[in-house]
Amino acid sequence: MERRRTRRVRLAAGAAVVLALLFAGAATVASARGDGSGEESGNTRVPAASSADAGFARDMAVHHQQAVEMSFIVRDRTDDEDVRRLAYDIANTQANQRGMLLGWLELWELPKVAPGGEPPMAWMEGGGRHAHGGHHSDGDASGSGGGNGDGDGDGDGVLMAGMASRSELARLGRLDGEQAEVFFLQLMTDHHKGGVAMAEACASQCSVPAEQRLAQGMVEGQRSELGLMRDMLAERGAAPRS
Repeated sequence: MERRRTRRVRLAAGAAVVLALLFAGAATVASARGDGSGEESGNTRVPAASSADAGFARDMAVHHQQAVEMSFIVRDRTDDEDVRRLAYDIANTQANQRGMLLGWLELWELPKVAPGGEPPMAWMEGGGRHAHGGHHSDGDASGSGGGNGDGDGDGDGVLMAGMASRSELARLGRLDGEQAEVFFLQLMTDHHKGGVAMAEACASQCSVPAEQRLAQGMVEGQRSELGLMRDMLAERGAAPRS
């Protein structure tokens, strides 16, 4: 029974990363063809620095970077094969997608930081309501906070919805074994939920077709991993944080 469960975990994790990479590959080919550049009447249309296209590329690159960091942390804190495989899949997929997003910004000759001190996620419709969602403080389920890392909120480095705070990352690095596995799965669940909300916003607001396709691929891939992580938490007698 345990072996069958492990095989399901492996298949689900593998399917999620393959799906995300397929969408990433399709977006790369499309952008290389110029499909995502918005050509009109023979002229190449580049998104504005304040557009949803540019905002999503900037913010999701930062969001993905933290997921890669958390994946590398847990890899060294547990010997569990399934958690390590999931962490590898997330790190590999999101590093690949991050490179594409930064590459588009280079192609469009746009800055990798928001113009005029614009806060993260301001490009989203209702961005001010999403930018700093509730977060637990150092793993305390009763805590809440948020902050943009610039002196607002709790000042603990929470830049966008779903992102872990610096104290949470430090705590993950101190845990071992099943405790590390559970905390990683809870942090990554929060992270994916924030990422899905951002990707859904780009899928509906962005104007570059290749970027919209990449965003939709992120939604589907991360939703699949959310289900997998919920099951992995249940196997360890735990659940996602509220």
